[in-house]
Amino acid sequence: MIPTLEIMGTPVIGVFATCTEEVALVPHGIKVDAKDFIADNLHVQVLEIIMGQSSVIGSMIRGNSNGFIVPRDGLVEGLEGIGLPISILPDKLNAIGNIVLANDSAALVHPELSDHSVDIIAQTLKVDVHRGTIAGFKTVGMAGTVTNKGVLVHPRATVQELSFLEDIFELPVDVGTTNYGTPMVGSGLLANSKGYVAGSKTTGYELGRIEGALSLIGNR
Repeated sequence: MIPTLEIMGTPVIGVFATCTEEVALVPHGIKVDAKDFIADNLHVQVLEIIMGQSSVIGSMIRGNSNGFIVPRDGLVEGLEGIGLPISILPDKLNAIGNIVLANDSAALVHPELSDHSVDIIAQTLKVDVHRGTIAGFKTVGMAGTVTNKGVLVHPRATVQELSFLEDIFELPVDVGTTNYGTPMVGSGLLANSKGYVAGSKTTGYELGRIEGALSLIGNR
């Protein structure tokens, strides 16, 4: 089975959904077969989230096995009973999924995030937090994807950025694309250490790069 999918009729699945080792958050009203596909490929519980009038859950929320960060303006319904800390980021930069790249050990965040916001992220996710860019982009949450096994980032990431990512995550880092050449890999990919789902336009070559970078060879 080829692990590709559309959510809300689009291949930019990372904009609409986000995942951790145990759960995936998706917009309310997603098709049942799409929920099942995500659950089967990532081996997670899939939760439908309501966040005001917004369906871009992946752009607005970021979490890991220790907690979730939500935006100050987003009234989020559906995380109740998840059993993890949920913190509001009181920052003007509030598209959390776009500006935070995190796994269970570290996080890279938008370089202009306030010290207070960095502290909230560190305490909630229980990770070391570092400011930085990927390929010069401050929206590091969409310029990369990280799991507990590997990191895949924008193909124009610099040598210095790649080295920094290797240092802070202590994982192998590689470059790639999704959805037939889209360099903002986080926009077209959901992944954890158990599996992945890519946007529907992702090519076989791109899938191979994803599997190699995230140590998921043989998951198809």
